[in-house]
Amino acid sequence: MVFMGKEHDGARTPSDAERRGLHRLMLKLPSVRGRLQLIGEKSESLGSLCEAYEDASSTLDRLRSSAGDMNHAMVHEYEMVCAEIEADVIKYCRERGGGGLE
Repeated sequence: MVFMGKEHDGARTPSDAERRGLHRLMLKLPSVRGRLQLIGEKSESLGSLCEAYEDASSTLDRLRSSAGDMNHAMVHEYEMVCAEIEADVIKYCRERGGGGLE
């Protein structure tokens, strides 16, 4: 049985989207990069955040690359979503013994 929010000692297999999101977050958030590497594939909760970040940042990239000002509101919305996920990831890492994080 899987409990959300728990870190597991057993191996879990993250999805491709989780891995891509984890890599994006590691590039975007160097202050927690080491902690992300340590817990990235073990934590169900962090995996969910990584997957959500991949979805949101991919959509943001597509919106930014499409022509026209019609996407301005959507771009802003997805920028906010990405920023909120980034803040959640930083908080998650700090709460789990992210010693040395500033």
